[in-house]
Amino acid sequence: MELKVLEDKPGMLRVEIHGETHTLLNLLTEYAWLAKASQASYTIKHPYLSQPVLSVLSSNPKKTLSDAAQIIIDRAEEFGKGFERASKK
Repeated sequence: MELKVLEDKPGMLRVEIHGETHTLLNLLTEYAWLAKASQASYTIKHPYLSQPVLSVLSSNPKKTLSDAAQIIIDRAEEFGKGFERASKK
């Protein structure tokens, strides 16, 4: 995955995320909201010709996006452990 910061201003971060689709971008925006973003959204101008751009607005958007990623990691690990327990029964 290649990331390109398009805009990094106080309170606003826009990142182009190469090679990803709605699956990851929906997840990131959902958890950015949980990490206290005042706004989190993404756009894909053309499904075949452009890359998605994630926009995060908050008092510290880099920390908000990092916190969102960590929440996703924690939830995935929790799911993995739960699945292991359930599959042993």
